[in-house]
Amino acid sequence: MEGFSMANAIPWFMSMLPNIIGAVLTLIIGFWIAGMITRAAKKMMLKAGLDETITPFLGSLVSVLLKVMVVMAAAGFFGIETTSFVAILGAATFAIGMAMQGSLGHFASGVMMLIFKPYKVGDLIDVAGGNVGSVEELGVFSTVLRTLDNKKIIVPNGNITGNVITNISGQGEVGVELTYGIGYGDDIDKARAAILKVGKACPYILDQPAQGVVVAELGDSSVNLATRPFVKSEHYWDAFFYMQENVKKEFDAQGIGIPYPTMDLNVKNS
Repeated sequence: MEGFSMANAIPWFMSMLPNIIGAVLTLIIGFWIAGMITRAAKKMMLKAGLDETITPFLGSLVSVLLKVMVVMAAAGFFGIETTSFVAILGAATFAIGMAMQGSLGHFASGVMMLIFKPYKVGDLIDVAGGNVGSVEELGVFSTVLRTLDNKKIIVPNGNITGNVITNISGQGEVGVELTYGIGYGDDIDKARAAILKVGKACPYILDQPAQGVVVAELGDSSVNLATRPFVKSEHYWDAFFYMQENVKKEFDAQGIGIPYPTMDLNVKNS
């Protein structure tokens, strides 16, 4: 390079040596302190009960931010304007944020769910306008559900927080909503006894709270009896299908009819 030689390189290097040493020490000590702060932050997050799924991510985010600050401080030893560096970094962050606007929205929703925990892995939930299944995985961008017929549904977290979240089984015990229609000519008390008999025989239904049967509706073609037996959350579907099958069998055995809609037609001759 023209004008550059060992004769002027050595004085330049010696003049810059304090800045180089200062920058290197800043990086070494700064990264060490950043590591200590990151580890302390992770311990605090775990102690606060934050979900283990998001703790590593937030820890990494803290680590990156601290290291960026250390690099900016080291760059100051070489006369680099940190304000310009911050402006460039801010512009790049803004551009990336605009490009990933949808993904960042799902991420923010995922973080909120991991903090407030409206459901956990294993819960049976109804989310995003009718997606029902057991939670298989709760991530920062999406939730993975396993449906009763073994389908895998991946629901973006933004779609979940923007709709009603129904946690069917997260309380440990859950009531199974069931309705049975009988004919207007059938005996209500006899039908009630039949439903309670099946419920008593069901191995999944709990003794407390006790199962009851009430007249829920006088329909167009049937008297609808409702019952809500309580079961352990994991036995929800077992109890549901047991009751559906065996109540029908008990009704058949006792001659109780389950009507279907009918229509009377009156024809007038003019």
